[in-house]
Amino acid sequence: MRHLPFLLLLALAACKGRQPAVDSEVSATAVNAPDWVRARPVTSAYYIGIGMARKDQPGHMEVAKQNALNDLASEISVTVESNSLLHTLDQGRFFNETFTSAIRTRTSEQIEGFELVDSWEDNTHVHVYYRLSKSEHARLKAQRRQQAMDQALDLYGRAQSSLASGDLRGAMDLDLRALLAMKDHWAEAATVDMDGRTVVLGNEIHDHLKRLTSGTVLGIIPERCVLDHANGFQREMLIAAEHRQGTAQHRLAQLPLVIEYPGQNGPVTERRSTNNDGHARTVVQQVRPDGRQHELVVRLDMDALASRELEPKLVPALLAGLTVPEKRVVIEMVMPRVLLRANEHNLGAPVGDAGLASTLRQELATRGFRMVEKPAEADLVMELNASTRSGGETAGFHTAYLDMRITVQDRSSGHQVYEGGRQGVKGVQLDLAKAGLDAYKRAAQDLRNEVVPALINAVM
Repeated sequence: MRHLPFLLLLALAACKGRQPAVDSEVSATAVNAPDWVRARPVTSAYYIGIGMARKDQPGHMEVAKQNALNDLASEISVTVESNSLLHTLDQGRFFNETFTSAIRTRTSEQIEGFELVDSWEDNTHVHVYYRLSKSEHARLKAQRRQQAMDQALDLYGRAQSSLASGDLRGAMDLDLRALLAMKDHWAEAATVDMDGRTVVLGNEIHDHLKRLTSGTVLGIIPERCVLDHANGFQREMLIAAEHRQGTAQHRLAQLPLVIEYPGQNGPVTERRSTNNDGHARTVVQQVRPDGRQHELVVRLDMDALASRELEPKLVPALLAGLTVPEKRVVIEMVMPRVLLRANEHNLGAPVGDAGLASTLRQELATRGFRMVEKPAEADLVMELNASTRSGGETAGFHTAYLDMRITVQDRSSGHQVYEGGRQGVKGVQLDLAKAGLDAYKRAAQDLRNEVVPALINAVM
């Protein structure tokens, strides 16, 4: 009796077609060849494998043996039962076609217990004849399946205990290990009696895996994340995680979470784990002030739940149909109330609406800032000072330079929170006054693109 290693089986199963029992040239002249060379044996008690190789090729004996084993494997059909785990995963389209084919190959027959019946060679070819008792094959297959199921049941029981103690990460790891212990039998509807009912074990464990995430509930306190001038535009949020199934509730410790919200410089992504009480904390800050409604999103970190040591080609398919728990909270940006005082001149003359104040008001309003007229209503007092000066004349063209300074003061504390501006912004025109106004136009672009973003970063 012999045992075919599993990796060798995969190589053989990947081959296409069955090697012919006899070469037509050889059969015509091999008058002394045994009957099994001339005609393939027919028997209901055995699977048959016959292989042949030319003697002038390297390792011809091993080639003939491999061809015979391939022929033997091709006789053993593998059917994906309709209520098996593999069928369930196929129906859910969690495996693509290529991956499904690989899984079918993987769950194909592990051949052991075969025997060499005979071998024969002539001047040009060598022939090998293997056979495998169908009853012995069925017995060994059932034995392997039972061993896998026993291991899976043990892991599944431990997964349920882990969940009861609030360890969802451990429960998921054990469920995955239980399923992987049965991977060679995913195509079979292997049943067990459990709590007074008969269940397909692979499906039962996979259903438990799905219940682990679908029963996970995330909560966030407070229910709205309000960011305003009073709290410095940052807010600590408390996250709670528990698992609910029927009347049972378990706080989930060391649960990996992903936290996301829009920041001033792009999306913010944080990873946290709950403590032993099932709680985690995060501080929402530096949120992008673009006038749109934003959300804080907290979800289960599925990538962190699965151990990296588990089979990377199989685990994603097992996790593909799971619900990913998440919780969303609105981020409410209450922008500061601003009193703007502007002092702007062009070559000593007031500029009125042609100055920078209107641009500054527009940019702040676009970002949600609220403009007020009374100091008592303001959170921030903003001072804008701008003036132009002559830069001389060349070939009939006049040059003017603009100097701009902006300061922002917290009205309640009196502290200055920002100071900035531009010096020597150049304007050129045929008229000196128009050159000054041209400098104001150019400074407006600097105000939009650089000064206002820096001001907002300082304030928030």
